Amino acid sequence: MSIFAHLYFRLKLLEFMRTDLFALRHIGIREEDLPQMLRTINVNSVDQLITETIPDDIRLAKPLALETPMSEHEYLSHIQVLSEKNKVFKSYIGLGYHESITPSVIKRNILENAGWYTAYTPYQAEIAQGRLEALLNFQTVIAELTGMELANASLLDESTAAAEAMTMLFDVRSRDQKKNNVLKFFVSEEILPQTLSLLKTRSTPLEIELIVGNHESFEFGDDYFGALLQYPGKHGQVHDYASFVAKAVEKNIKVAIAADILSLALLTPPGEFGADVVVGTTQRFGIPLGYGGPHAAFFATKEEYKRSIPGRIIGVTKDTDGKPALRMALQTREQHIKRDKATSNICTAQVLLAVMAGMYAVYHGPKGLKYIANKVHSTAVTLADSLEKLGLYQTNTSYFDTISIKADSSKVRPIAEKYEVNFLYVDADTISIALNEATSIKDLQLIVNIFAEAIGKKAITINGLLSQSLLENKLARTSTFLENNVFNSYHSETELMRYIKKLERKDLALNHSMISLGSCTMKLNAASEMLPLSMARWGNIHPFVPIEQAEGYQIILKELEKDLNIITGFAGTSLQPNSGAQGEFAGLMVIRAYHESRGETHRNICLIPASAHGTNPASAVMAGMKVVVTKTDENGNIDVADLAEKAELHKDNLSALMVTYPSTHGVFESSIKEITKLIHDNGGQVYMDGANMNAQVGLTNPATIGADVCHLNLHKTFAIPHGGGGPGVGPICVAEQLVPFLPGNPVIKTGGDKAITAISAAPWGSSLVCLISYGYIKMLGENGLTQSTKTAILNANYIKNKLSGKFDVLYTGERGRAAHEMIIDCRPFKENGIEVTDIAKRLMDYGFHAPTVSFPVAGTLMIEPTESESLAELDRFCSAMLSIREEIDAASAEDNNNALKNAPHTLEMVTTDKWEFPYSRQQAAFPLPYILENKFWPSVRRVDDTYGDRNLICTCAPIEAYAEA
Repeated sequence: MSIFAHLYFRLKLLEFMRTDLFALRHIGIREEDLPQMLRTINVNSVDQLITETIPDDIRLAKPLALETPMSEHEYLSHIQVLSEKNKVFKSYIGLGYHESITPSVIKRNILENAGWYTAYTPYQAEIAQGRLEALLNFQTVIAELTGMELANASLLDESTAAAEAMTMLFDVRSRDQKKNNVLKFFVSEEILPQTLSLLKTRSTPLEIELIVGNHESFEFGDDYFGALLQYPGKHGQVHDYASFVAKAVEKNIKVAIAADILSLALLTPPGEFGADVVVGTTQRFGIPLGYGGPHAAFFATKEEYKRSIPGRIIGVTKDTDGKPALRMALQTREQHIKRDKATSNICTAQVLLAVMAGMYAVYHGPKGLKYIANKVHSTAVTLADSLEKLGLYQTNTSYFDTISIKADSSKVRPIAEKYEVNFLYVDADTISIALNEATSIKDLQLIVNIFAEAIGKKAITINGLLSQSLLENKLARTSTFLENNVFNSYHSETELMRYIKKLERKDLALNHSMISLGSCTMKLNAASEMLPLSMARWGNIHPFVPIEQAEGYQIILKELEKDLNIITGFAGTSLQPNSGAQGEFAGLMVIRAYHESRGETHRNICLIPASAHGTNPASAVMAGMKVVVTKTDENGNIDVADLAEKAELHKDNLSALMVTYPSTHGVFESSIKEITKLIHDNGGQVYMDGANMNAQVGLTNPATIGADVCHLNLHKTFAIPHGGGGPGVGPICVAEQLVPFLPGNPVIKTGGDKAITAISAAPWGSSLVCLISYGYIKMLGENGLTQSTKTAILNANYIKNKLSGKFDVLYTGERGRAAHEMIIDCRPFKENGIEVTDIAKRLMDYGFHAPTVSFPVAGTLMIEPTESESLAELDRFCSAMLSIREEIDAASAEDNNNALKNAPHTLEMVTTDKWEFPYSRQQAAFPLPYILENKFWPSVRRVDDTYGDRNLICTCAPIEAYAEA
């Protein structure tokens, strides 16, 4: 075995002993583990395994041309130096982004806490009650501040949320409106520019006609189905929309309001004057600017639209004992079930940011939020008063935090930038100034001094904030909000710290054990990758500052784009998409624009294999394409004959093929180059879903297989944490012919020469978390990235062989190998009365999160161990699975009273005086010895999904209300 020691992943033994080599810390398998693993897999070397797994004709001919990897210490020094290239001005630009103050107790205990940022989406509710409660708090905050009945658990950004509002209102048109093909949607000229751009992107494929204009002169007609208003307007004016909404109701026009969440502590909630949907961002609830994101958007609406609302909803239900429990509600709305019939392709949320925003409201409470809102308003009033005393005219008649000043922009701007201050220069003689909770009297004085210098007058001195309000009385909020106990209990740091810890203890995250979710790649999110997120010079940059002020960001974003180009083999990258599903949509819209540029607007057929992610058909429909499903063969591969037949049949109108590679079934299909050639020969482009890129990096790539565009899940392959269900980042990488069409932004120039309109609100999407993927690549380098891929494949095949004979693997490659994941078939266990869900719940008793359940095949588990897990952890997982198999064998269809059917077992359950089960407490809670050392207790028994959907409760309420539901 000495040969393997010397050849181990092409790292020299001396190199591997280096404790400063990041790959040593990221990859969990040690050199001494190899002999045992290779024997189990029955190969002589890792390279032999890779040869038997990946087709020869798609292997890369040479290593990735990436820079020499940095050590963690070198990287942290490097990232600090780059941060100093950012010029952190005081920015009063507004346009939906404001400096905010993150309470240190939230920053330390949530943002910087692996127990929160490494958790997965709460599909397994019994081990996710903590973050589910935190999200229920968030939904309550949104519903009560907006005055709406129902809110979801967050969306990607305000502009995306506004676009989702438009498409939802389009979907819920009345029967007559659909019959009469009513397509017009009114958009107020007060809307944020980035939102308007995104509305254009989303409306065009659906043939929705946007009409932009003044809401005060809008003529209500039967040819409109909806309208969108901004509250307050983009430059600060607060309008009274009550009469507009009343007239819209008369004409059966549904109204969406894009609202500032902090202003709603003082302004009449849109729900109280009849809005159908309210959207916005919670960024100013303690979330760093981060050069554009990530931030948690909100979406609130009426209960009658509960089955049309996009995104996730957290609801209350009960567990087996009838006690209150939480879980994701109404999941049948999701794309993986509705596919091309889905009205949205959103399959994620901004959970980590929503948790932080919700905790901001918990910490401050209703009185604290009112105080902050009043202080911000008083700051704006004081500034307006001071500038008016200088003789400057302020045009907003009613405002919350933003004033509009008439002054010579050409004179003010150079002076402001000299003093490191940014304003929004609307035109040659109009300057908008948006104040925020971090604005001090000293900051106000500097602003006044800048304007005084610009007009050649002596500045007046500000001694304190004025208390009068510039909000019209009829616009002022009179209703109460956040009276629930949770928002009135945790206002000291000690109490909030303990509350956060209480919730954290209810959640199983990567800091406890492996999360082997197929297609989700729950790998190490290294501390050195995460630390820069807390640095002020990265966190406090407004996305619309002049580009020269963000030099550090620009270096990192361009370098990340370059590295992703190298990894994928493509020519261009856009980092703008905020999620994988948004990346899918962006890729298809770029393909659409490419066909249009060639005069082939008729190309609208999208071929999608039956095994594809449900977001694929949903994204295709959103992009205005018609989905044609192609078959898979008995081995789970694309049926090439069927694909060829359909490509030929639709060759005149073929737009694209959407293909996942390796396949959703965890196989490197050897026919992939034949498949991509078929599409190109028939005039189409190939979109590759990058969900499984963790099996490609350094060994093959999308360009080599013949794809034209792919999206990458940076929250999977490139180490951005899942955060309990978000943030995600889904950039697209494209071939040369598609580069001109990469998405742009209406405020900051980005994208290609023929850029499509915006995909998300910020020019580079969630820039702050792109630092993580940048660090991941820079610290691993070519060798580390390639070895990570090899190890992911090694680990998957090790588990496959360890479980062999006890669990059947549904699909394998032509030589019997899995890629980085595999699907095990649990359907035969129905003979014993055991369902796949029982296995998933029983794994909780063994201290593990279940693999992906019933996707892409019902009744199966899809297992992906990643490269970050140790051999000891892989063995613990295999021991748990083999022990569960023994329990399955002992079960019978006639007797449901067994450990599998009763799983999971809570601490309360196994410590009660009465024990009426035919197995011991030890078997219930400690079925294997290793569990004694590190027991994780589910906090509730198995949840009742059906009850929760039938009795939908999505906000905090007294426990008594749940019992009465």
